[in-house]
Amino acid sequence: MSIPLSILDLVSISEGSTAREAIQASMNSARIADELGYRRLWFAEHHNTPNLAASSTQLLISQAATCTDSIRVGSGGVMLPNHAPLMVAEQYGTLVNMHGDRIDLGLGRAPGTDPMTAQALSRSSAEPQQFAQHIYDLQGWFSETGTSHSMPIVSAVSAGTHVPMWVLGSTVNGASIAGQLGLPFSVASHFAPDQLDQAIHVYRDAFNPEAPTAQIDKPYVMVGINVMVADTDEEANRQYTVVEQMFQDIQTGQRRLIQPPLEPEQFRAQGSANQPMLRIKAVGAPATVREQLDEVVARTGADELITVTYAYDPAVRDRSYQLLAETWF
Repeated sequence: MSIPLSILDLVSISEGSTAREAIQASMNSARIADELGYRRLWFAEHHNTPNLAASSTQLLISQAATCTDSIRVGSGGVMLPNHAPLMVAEQYGTLVNMHGDRIDLGLGRAPGTDPMTAQALSRSSAEPQQFAQHIYDLQGWFSETGTSHSMPIVSAVSAGTHVPMWVLGSTVNGASIAGQLGLPFSVASHFAPDQLDQAIHVYRDAFNPEAPTAQIDKPYVMVGINVMVADTDEEANRQYTVVEQMFQDIQTGQRRLIQPPLEPEQFRAQGSANQPMLRIKAVGAPATVREQLDEVVARTGADELITVTYAYDPAVRDRSYQLLAETWF
């Protein structure tokens, strides 16, 4: 039996499009993912990034939950040092009260932006001890009493919601934190693959089901992977140049919106080097992608995969979701 598949959406904005249109397309894709049987749909927090509209995750989650019936919807993630933990508890407690028990709260320590913007967000310390304390307080606010563990502050709107929490990370440090807290771990290997195997090993080795913050009794790993499925390998590789151009822009400091696909030979002729950050991927026709995904699962022992699909045309992304679902479920 295949493990669950999920989707991470950064609400990309294509050249010639607007943030409003990107959000509308994302919500349409949410409806499609729900119908196709994906386990969860997460939105990732980013700031000062002109080609991404995923800045206010809780608002995107609320709209996506309104558009769907059964898929779990959540954050992949909330960059916790950018936010007051009490506000996060209130926001996600409100989401559960509005939409029922299918809201996830993925938490990370990274800024999700550049240093100047991080300062504008009044970013607090991302030290592991403080991060862990904030998660412990969140657990208190989501408990039946709705009371923080470190201060006598009650959040009535989050009390009793028991929002599932995840730790997001790409390094052994994040993995160790997730394990020590007894929480599920989502590996950001779709853009930071260097420590993938080591991080999973550290997480499983450090896992403590007796931790005060523990929400599961055994390790649970979700691995991030770049995916593009098309009718042929050739077309999938052509469409995949969209994300390759995006990461090339990051490396060269260009601030373009999402660009149309190029013929791979044309893209290489422009001097584009191979993108090592994107090497955890599954690109091709359905049979090709199925084989590549199976290899990642065999390598990592993943309990779940979360797929990331960038496309200039939202219809291409939706077609990829459909083809992937047909070959996997």
